[in-house]
Amino acid sequence: MTYLNSLLGSGLRSTMVTRERALAGRDGYAHPIAPTHTVLGTPLQGPWPEGTRVLYVAMGCFWGAERAFWQLPGVVTTAVGYQGGFTPYPSYQEVCTGMTGHTEMVLVAYDPAVVSDTDVLQRFWESHDPTQGYRQGNDIGTQYRSAIFTTTPEQAAAALTTRDAYAPRLAAAGYGQITTEIRTADEAGAFYYAEDYHQQYLDKNPDGYCGLGGTGVSCPLPTGA
Repeated sequence: MTYLNSLLGSGLRSTMVTRERALAGRDGYAHPIAPTHTVLGTPLQGPWPEGTRVLYVAMGCFWGAERAFWQLPGVVTTAVGYQGGFTPYPSYQEVCTGMTGHTEMVLVAYDPAVVSDTDVLQRFWESHDPTQGYRQGNDIGTQYRSAIFTTTPEQAAAALTTRDAYAPRLAAAGYGQITTEIRTADEAGAFYYAEDYHQQYLDKNPDGYCGLGGTGVSCPLPTGA
């Protein structure tokens, strides 16, 4: 992704595009969606077992971010896509211009009887630097912002609780304020699946680029989590 960023450097945005200026998009996918996860063998779009919860998270380049979650016990499936912006059914090239408003998102479907909301969120917080705003490491642009989009009230509460527990730990380690965008998935808008070559990219390309890196600061879990 760093190479592509260099090609599209003039199009990257450090400020969010407005709805009025965003690209128009299209009425449906311009690319096919793979039916199953290459590692877990589960459906990317469902149906999933009854009781499965879905959380959407963004933490920079979605290649490495997705792997961080498919390796977590209790996760049913993961997929990468685009969310939080304005352009319907965008392409990767369009998202890279900064003119869609979307961030690179990971869909995490999981069994809450095996892995809790707070466990999933702990993996999120500890796997990236949530204080960098519209960037993550060398990846710069609004598409790399940190975000959590929730689908249940319990997830929303856990997102705020874990954020508030993590913030003083980060501050004590010399980091700035958390810039993670937290809202419901309904507020964020539709999740658009990315192109097939992005799905489980680091399984298909084990030596591929991964810009994911945490702060080294542990995120405490709330008592009773």
